[in-house]
Amino acid sequence: MQQTFPNGQKVESDRSSEGDWLAMRGKGGRGRQYLPPSLDRREYVVTFEEGEEEGTNDGWNPQNWTSWKKLHISTAACCATFVASFNSAIFAAGAAQASHAFAVGQEVTALGTSLFVLGFASGPVIWAPGSELMGRRWPLFLGIFGSSIFTIGCAAARDIQTLVICRFFAGLFGASPLCVVPAILADLYDSTYRGMAISIYAVTVFGGPFLAPIIGEFVAASYLGWRGTLYLPAILGFADACVLLFFSRETCAPFVLVEKAIVLRRQTGNWVIHAEQEKLELDVSAVVRNYLTRPLRMLTTEPIVLLVSMYMSFIYGLVYALLEAYPYVFTHVYGMPTGVSALPFLGLFLGVSLALIFILSQHKSYIRKLEENTGKVVPEWRLAPAILGAPVFTVGLFWCVSPCLNEFSRR
Repeated sequence: MQQTFPNGQKVESDRSSEGDWLAMRGKGGRGRQYLPPSLDRREYVVTFEEGEEEGTNDGWNPQNWTSWKKLHISTAACCATFVASFNSAIFAAGAAQASHAFAVGQEVTALGTSLFVLGFASGPVIWAPGSELMGRRWPLFLGIFGSSIFTIGCAAARDIQTLVICRFFAGLFGASPLCVVPAILADLYDSTYRGMAISIYAVTVFGGPFLAPIIGEFVAASYLGWRGTLYLPAILGFADACVLLFFSRETCAPFVLVEKAIVLRRQTGNWVIHAEQEKLELDVSAVVRNYLTRPLRMLTTEPIVLLVSMYMSFIYGLVYALLEAYPYVFTHVYGMPTGVSALPFLGLFLGVSLALIFILSQHKSYIRKLEENTGKVVPEWRLAPAILGAPVFTVGLFWCVSPCLNEFSRR
């Protein structure tokens, strides 16, 4: 039987003869040999070099990078989170002006904040699997860049429909830093310092919405108006996107190994060298199973995950409720002028900063427990600050609306 290869070479073969068929498969174009069938390709899979512990001597391992490199990557990533959370809240300061400009009720312009937060809730469905399939760098860059683009659309909107729709998509893209940055920090830091890094990240998540109303009130009161409250986060987002594009690096280990394999192939001329990630193919069913349905399964089968998620969603919801409550309380009840009425948000930011200091002060105790437990992490060790913070948060809310403060303000 005559077999014709794509290069036009014709070979007489007998498919009934297994040996001849294998020999024919070994022939490449122009008579060159393909790789021997007996070659064990596993020997050419790139991994991090092993020292006393796996990966400890390999400069390609993100956890072995210099402290300076980790710091500037972490800073750029956390700044992206701050910009996204800052953007989510600053529009509330100019919502009244936007309501007057478009001749709609304030309930309608409040959708600018509500739909942004809805985008926050919807975005992780896209960005979480994206950070596993594409690495961390590009989803983070595309997220903050796309959010800034749609925020420009909000600032230049000529009708309320354009404004609220662009706010939703700005939130959808802005959700990228919220779900990708923790993964970046986990890539860079081991269990010893990961908690400290995540604590600083948490300050950017909650600090942005608390600082935004203060800055937004003064921007809206200036000649920039309500549109200025949207141009500002867009400019910050573009600046951070440039930093991420030109100065940041990929941190996800499988994709770092792909970069390492590319360099080794060029240096050695051995094109068999490869990373495991290069062999993977996109499987839609696996993506749905691992990234879309798994969170739902965890919520329904893991009580701890369900309770912590409910607690955090309640707290985060109250953060945005305070955006509407604080201006009303301190303007109409306590009689503060516009701009100054947003200054009480500094108290919230101060509280977040004090919480960070408290958590960092527990680091030595955590390290001591880790050493006593031979390096094995126990998640419950992190619960103590949360147990203390929950009642303090409740007391603070009741103290804020205390009648005695109202009487004091009238005096």
